[in-house]
Amino acid sequence: MPGNEVLALLMFVSFIVLVFSGFPVAWILGGLAVVFTALAIVLDVDFNIVIGVDWNYASITVDRIWNVMENWVMVALPMFIFMGLLLDRSGIANQLMVSFARLFGGIRGGLAITVTLIGLLLAATTGIIGASVVLLALLGLPVMLNQGYDKSLAAGTVCAVGTLGILIPPSIMLVLMADRMSMSVGDLFLGAVFPGLLLGGLYVAYLLGYGLLRPNAAPAAKHDPIDMAAIWELFKAILPPAFLILAVLGSIFFGLATPTEAAGVGAAGALFLAWIKRQLGVTVLTDVLYETTRTTAFIFAVLLGATAFSLVLRGLGGDQLIKGALLGLPFDATGILICILFATFILGFFLDWIELTLIILPLVSPVVTGLGFDPVWFTVLFAVCLQTSFLTPPVGFAIFYLKGVAPPGVDVRTIYRGVVPFIILQLIGLVMIFYWDALVTWLPAQAYG
Repeated sequence: MPGNEVLALLMFVSFIVLVFSGFPVAWILGGLAVVFTALAIVLDVDFNIVIGVDWNYASITVDRIWNVMENWVMVALPMFIFMGLLLDRSGIANQLMVSFARLFGGIRGGLAITVTLIGLLLAATTGIIGASVVLLALLGLPVMLNQGYDKSLAAGTVCAVGTLGILIPPSIMLVLMADRMSMSVGDLFLGAVFPGLLLGGLYVAYLLGYGLLRPNAAPAAKHDPIDMAAIWELFKAILPPAFLILAVLGSIFFGLATPTEAAGVGAAGALFLAWIKRQLGVTVLTDVLYETTRTTAFIFAVLLGATAFSLVLRGLGGDQLIKGALLGLPFDATGILICILFATFILGFFLDWIELTLIILPLVSPVVTGLGFDPVWFTVLFAVCLQTSFLTPPVGFAIFYLKGVAPPGVDVRTIYRGVVPFIILQLIGLVMIFYWDALVTWLPAQAYG
């Protein structure tokens, strides 16, 4: 194996190992880029091993970072983050919980279905996993436990439903993927709509079946009779998030705005709704702006580190090494794609979605497109794979978010046991999307021909 490929392999392995050190990922990525550039120069000068990476080559990072920062698509990130955080403070979710519970609480498993439906609406308006999981836990978990729900079922429902926001548009993960893949954000947003709804439908079907098979673990709640007043209250509760979904996704679908402009519309809509709900105080606005800045800075720091890392890795021939390894597998094109998705699922046990999006996706996407697969379809498949990373131990962030606010008696083991059925459901959904690509490709084709 040539010296540059040995360095590329060592660089990738070093990244995997150092992730477990607890050191900030942005510094790990950027630091490895500097270290391996210096190592390549030492091998070239002292050992006459021509690597092809030096400080002049590494200086291209400056131009790459400039290109990232002047990309208008990335403006959508802080806008969507601001929109999601502000909506979490507006009281919309609480009103949805009361209205949905009144309508569906009388069904076995109805409270869990209520949490699922609220999570779907939050996913289409927020896209912030931590905020969604915490909010659903605070609103739905105590109610389900008080009604006698199985602890694992209640905890697993909250965790799984909270992760839908990373897939259902407007999703900050899809914005980041579109930037890395040089693709249309609108294509990815529209391509992810049906897969997201499919996963939500699988959750609801599972909860209905669970309630029928184990009624004592998912009992029907005491509720007032359903009348027109209950339906009207539900309509009023759904109206604000529906307005925001239509403003953001509708403006993209009908060609009225670019995704970046739609993000601005969403942020303005969230401000308007918070004002209508009388929640737009100085304290709330200050907290939301602070969290928006903090979250955006974290994502962009990792993005800058990943830019330097991927540049040096490519200079060392890492992309060709991975391409050769994948194409050298004794499988056809479909088998290679399955291997990529399986490896992504396994890596999701240990790596965050940001690292996988910024490092792994750009390395494997040229191979996939070279094999003739639709890039939008593959990217959505990749996104569904990454969604499972929020539920799989040991780095299942949704599990940690829930544990931080869970009532006494709901420990980590209980949560782990509860998320296993939903991980299986997500894998079933992944298989369905894999074999029925129209779930992804039909809506973008209708919108953009």
